[in-house]
Order: sequence, then structure tokens, then C-alpha cells
Amino acid sequence: MDDKSAHLPGKDHSPSDDEKAPPPYVAPSDHETTGDVRGLSRALQGRHMQMIAIGPASVLLGFIIIGAMMLFTIQALGELAVLYPVNGAFYMYAVRFIDPAWGFAMGWEYAINWLVILPFEITAAGITISYWRDDINIGVWIAVFLFALVVVQVFAVRGYGEVEFALGIIKVVAVTGFIILGIIIDCGGVPTDDRGYIGARYWHDPGAFRNGFKGFCTVFVTAGTELVGLAAAEAENPRRTLPRATRQVFWRITIFYVLSLFLVGLILRSDSEDLLGSSGANTKASPFVLAIQAAKIKALPSIFNVVITLSVLSVANSATFGSTRTMQALSLRGMGPKFLSYVDPQGRPLWCIVIQLLFGLLAFINEASTGKQIFNWLLALSALNNLFVWGSINLAHIRFRQGWAASGRSVSELPYQASFGVAGSYIGLFLNWVALIATFYTSLFPIGASPNAKAFFESMLALPLAIALYLGWKLYIRGAGGLYVKAHQMDVTTGMREFDPDDEPKEEKTLRNLPARIMHSFVY
Repeated sequence: MDDKSAHLPGKDHSPSDDEKAPPPYVAPSDHETTGDVRGLSRALQGRHMQMIAIGPASVLLGFIIIGAMMLFTIQALGELAVLYPVNGAFYMYAVRFIDPAWGFAMGWEYAINWLVILPFEITAAGITISYWRDDINIGVWIAVFLFALVVVQVFAVRGYGEVEFALGIIKVVAVTGFIILGIIIDCGGVPTDDRGYIGARYWHDPGAFRNGFKGFCTVFVTAGTELVGLAAAEAENPRRTLPRATRQVFWRITIFYVLSLFLVGLILRSDSEDLLGSSGANTKASPFVLAIQAAKIKALPSIFNVVITLSVLSVANSATFGSTRTMQALSLRGMGPKFLSYVDPQGRPLWCIVIQLLFGLLAFINEASTGKQIFNWLLALSALNNLFVWGSINLAHIRFRQGWAASGRSVSELPYQASFGVAGSYIGLFLNWVALIATFYTSLFPIGASPNAKAFFESMLALPLAIALYLGWKLYIRGAGGLYVKAHQMDVTTGMREFDPDDEPKEEKTLRNLPARIMHSFVY
């Protein structure tokens, strides 16, 4: 439900699922969608239905594993971003501590990821509106949401931050309310629900695991925690704000992902026709809305659908920030067209924003008969992006520590240290490889189908793209620098921000500011 970036590995990939909640359920008897929007809706959100339908235990374990990987990754990124709050953040760390060619490949993969995700998210937001009004062409809502994103860009990074803060509060309140409601439903406390006490009934029938090991491998999804580091150069006080942001990840994983999905698995059957259906309006179902509807609660599904719509728009907002800042940083380093480096007097990377919003116009592909297939291939360009990004962050942190030691510096000199040290980055990197292998396996041997070249490349196209970008830059620089940056050659001083511990403001902890401190544990 949260985190922009929301998505863990195996991504088809749209944005971050913490960020991006699926569109809502509309009963077939109430509305019927036809034509291209129905086909695109199936392409957009079918995987969310399948994720729950493979079994509650598979979903829970998958999110715990990937949640742990996110936690290790964001801690590593926090250490780097506090010390080097540079424009381009994680991609620059790959350039400096791994290899410039790999940093080039990751930077452009990341930018492409967000470029193609923007029209995807705008479309998903338009589809959620049909929960109430299916008589209005989706192109109308696409135009409305695009205009809203343009308005946010007018206020530069402050606009992005304020919008995300407001949406974050709404999502925190909504998920907290759902958790409380889920417990009440499971205990049989809803008068309109004739199922009575549910308990762990659905873990026994139809079962906790479906489709065995292969089903478990399909659970991996992604969420854009790396946006914390990307904003480092524009943070007023990175030593204070970035560690706080990294600590929030633990609570977000525990509550937004693990606990809420555990409750969904308790109160919603994994063999529900609404989850398994792949045509008509059923493809718009959100597991959260379905769980509420199963309890026959009036009005609340519509309220929760508003939150889902806002969550999807939150990812679209993140897309404009993630792509524009990365493209501008690539250009500044000579790894992109020079005109992309232009920043207007208000601090906005103007031409990068224009390009991102032009990509947003691709959402109007919905009006074409081939819209679904075009979207599938666009998303294929970003399917493995978060795995590459997260793995690169962990590897950059490992290499940075090696370079830091080689320069004669001590870990005690770091203004912020990753809570799990370099060992956490090794574990995070290992889990990234596990997720990548699982994605490869399920792409090659999909559930209920024979090996299919088209389906394989729709999941794995980002891999040959990354290799092509890497080799392309190697050829361009004629292999200068070797295969990787050696520890003794690393520049660990350029861009480093010096900190004076005595200058750091201390936040007084009182009962009066306790509610605010709790809220800040979940939102920026």
C-alpha cells in the first residue's frame, strides 16, 4: 500500500506496491466493462489478484523475505546518502564504487523504469474511477490526472514532498483502520457477515500454499525505497532526515506489508472467484476491497477505493520525481544529452520534467485496440529494474566500505552507520540474487503454462537492456578503468559532507509531541 516505490522483486513492474495499491472490485452485475479498457485492466492488475490467489502463507513469507531485503538495502543506502547527499544518489554510488559503466546502465534503467511507469499508473488511477462511473471515457481521467501532476511539478521538490506527506498520512490512517477492521471481521464481530468467526479457517481450506514452490516464487513484488536516497541532495538536513526515513522502513514493512496482508489472507479465500477471474470488471478487484465486501459492509468499499486511487496517484507522483532527477544527474556527468542538465531558477530540471510528462501521454494508448499489448512491452523494459537497483545499492555499500578502509579511515568517522553493517549488505545482495533466480524460474516455467518466449521476455527484457547499456558505455569509453573500480583507487572525499555533532539539533521527546513522533515514524 505504501512506498513509492512500492514493488519487491519479480516485478512486472510497475511501481512500488507499497505505493501502488490495486484497483478496486466491481461486481459484474453492477457494471460491465468492454473493449480495450477491459483488456488493459486485466494486464494492469491481474498479477495482484494472482498474488493473493497463490495462497496466504506464500504471500506472507514472500513479503517477509523481501521486506528483510528492503530493510538491509535502505540501511546501506542511508549510510551512503548521509555521507554523500549527491544528485543522482544510488546511481552515482554505483559509478564511484562499482564501475562507471554499471552505474550508467543502472541510471538509465532506473530512468526508463519511471518513464514507462507514469502512463501505467495514470491508467490504473483512471480504472479505479470506473468503480463509481463507468460511463465516462478513461481518457478524460487520464487528462485530469496528468494536469494534476503538472501542477505538482510547478512547486518543484517541495510540491513532491508535500503531496507525498499528505498522501502518506491518508494511507497510514487507512491501513491502520483496515487492520482494526480485519481483526474484527476475523473474530466474527461484523453483524452483516454471516461467516461468523473465521480465525485461520482459510489457511486450512483452501489452504495456505497453492501451486507449491513455483507459486511461492511468484510472490516477489517491489517498492521504491531508493527514492529516499534520490532525494538526498535536496534534503535540508540529510544527517537528521535520512536516518529517520530509513528507520521508517522497518515499520512500513511490518505494518503496511506483512500485517495487512496477513489479515487479508485470514478473511479472504484465496480461491475466490473474484481473485481468480481474469475477465470483465472482476479484473479491477483489490484484495483489500474484496475483503471488506465479503463482510457485506456498506459504503466502506467506496471509501477504501478512494485511498487506493490516491495510492496509485502517489506512485505517479514518485515517477515524475525519480526519472527527472536521475536523468538530470546522468546528464551532469556526461552520461546523457547535455540539455537535460538544465535547471530553472526554481530548481526544477525543466527538460527532464517535459520528457517525463510527454511519456505520460502514452496513457492515451488505452484508446487504441492494441493498447494492452503495447503496455505489456513498455513495462517489460522495467520488469527487473528494482532488483538491479537494490542489488547495486548493496554492492556499492560493500565496495564503499572497502574503499573507506583502504583510504585509512575508520567506521567511527561515518556520521551514520547502517544498523546491520556491511554484513546486512551481503545478506541483501544474496537475497537479491535469490529473487532474480526465482523471477527467471517463474518466467521460464510459468504456473499453469508451458515455456513461452513471449511471456519470458515480458518478464526478463530488462536484463538484456541492462547488459546492452553496460557494454555500450564500455565500448564508448573504450574499456577505460578496467572491469571495476579498485578499492585503493576509490575517491571517498569528493562530495562528502562534513558534519559537526555539536551543530546537530536535538529533538526533545515529550508526551505533547508523542503523536507527531509516532506519525513521523510512518511518513516523511
